[in-house]
Amino acid sequence: MRGEGITPANRPAVSPPRLLYLMNEALFFTTHRMAIALAARAQGFEVHVAAPFDEDAVRVIRANHFTYHPIPLKRSGRILFGELYLLWTFWRLVGAIKPILTHHVAMKPVAYGGIVTRLRSVPAVVHAVTGLGYIFVHESRSARLMQAAVKVLFRLALGHPNARVIFQNPDDRAYFLNERLIDPATATIIKGTGVDLRTFAPGPEPTGQTVVMFPARLIGDKGLHEFIGAARSLQRDGVRARFVLVGRIDAINPTAVDEATVQAWQAEGLVEWWGFQPDMSTVLPQAHIVCMPSYREGLPRVLIEAAACGRPIVTADVPGCREIVRDGENGLLVAPRDIAATAVALKRLIDDPALRARMGAASRAIAIADYAVDDFIARTLAEYRTVLRRVAGAPYPV
Repeated sequence: MRGEGITPANRPAVSPPRLLYLMNEALFFTTHRMAIALAARAQGFEVHVAAPFDEDAVRVIRANHFTYHPIPLKRSGRILFGELYLLWTFWRLVGAIKPILTHHVAMKPVAYGGIVTRLRSVPAVVHAVTGLGYIFVHESRSARLMQAAVKVLFRLALGHPNARVIFQNPDDRAYFLNERLIDPATATIIKGTGVDLRTFAPGPEPTGQTVVMFPARLIGDKGLHEFIGAARSLQRDGVRARFVLVGRIDAINPTAVDEATVQAWQAEGLVEWWGFQPDMSTVLPQAHIVCMPSYREGLPRVLIEAAACGRPIVTADVPGCREIVRDGENGLLVAPRDIAATAVALKRLIDDPALRARMGAASRAIAIADYAVDDFIARTLAEYRTVLRRVAGAPYPV
C-alpha cells in the first residue's frame, strides 16, 4: 500500500550471516574452537562446521546446535585422486553454504580451503596456522619435496584479498614471511586458543609417588621416545617415580607408535598408559610434573592447561613450547631430541618438591596473564571484525 513503508510487521526476513569452520578433526573443533564458535553465534552468526566424521565429537557439535558437514579429509593423505576429491568437496560445500566468513584451522584446511574460498570469492577469510607439522620437522628427501609442494599451495591459498592469517608463535610467522608466503599486513599472532581458568584450576599435589605425565598423542614428534628413554634411564638409576602416558594412538601419523609397543612398555613396568582422556581438567592435577619434549608445535594447548593447573613443565626448547615455559621459572627447557637432558631435568624436579611448588605457582601466573580463554575469544572476534569491515553491505554482528 502506497505510503505504508517498511514496518516491523512487513520487513523482509534477513538470514543471519554464515560462518564456516573448516577443520582437520571434529575432535579438534570441540577441544580448541568451541569457545569461539559459541561466542560468534552469540554475536549473530549461523555457525557451520566441516570436519571428518567422528561420532563422539559430532555428537557434541550437534548438541551445541551447530550445523555439521562431513568431509573426506585425511591429515596424512597423499593420493592425488583423494586430494582432488577433497578439493571438489570443499568447492561444493562452500558453494552450497555461501558463507560470508570462513575460518580455516590447520594445514590442509588452510591450503585447500584457502584456494577454494579465493576461487569462490568468499567475502572474508581467516586462516589459523596451528603448527607446521611433520614435513617441516624432518629433513628427509621426501619431506623436503613435500615442503616445496606445500609452499606452492600456501602461496595460492593465502592470496585472498580480504584475509587474516593467525599464527600461534613468532617462529611460524617469521617462516611464512621469510618464504614470502603471505603479505606481512595480513599476519598476526594470537597465543594459543585459551583455557578456562576456572575449569583448569590449581590444586595440591597428589599424595604418593611422584607422577610424571606425558599428555599427548603417542607419536614420535611429540617427544615420546625422549620421554620413554628418560623414564628408562631414571628407573635404571633407582629414581622412584611413576611415568604415565595420557593420549591416543594416532596410526596415520608417520611417527606413530603402535599399541603393541605401548603395551610392551607397560609390561616392562616402564609406564602406565591411561589412554585418551576427554577431560584433562581432572587428569592433569593427578600429575606432579608434566613432560612433553615435542620437536615443534604451534602452541600446545595441553601445556597451557598444565600451566593453568599449576604444574611445572619439562619441554623442548623449540617453537611453540618455549612460548609457554620460561626456563627456570615455571619449568625447564631441554635440547630437542635429547634423552639425557630430559632425564636430568625430570630428576631435578622429582627430587625437589619445593622447586615444583615454586614453578607450579609461576605456571599458574603465566596462564592467568597470557592464556585466558576470554582474551582468545576477544582477539579472534577482533580478527573477524577486521575482515568483515571490508565487505560492502555486510551485516556486522561482532
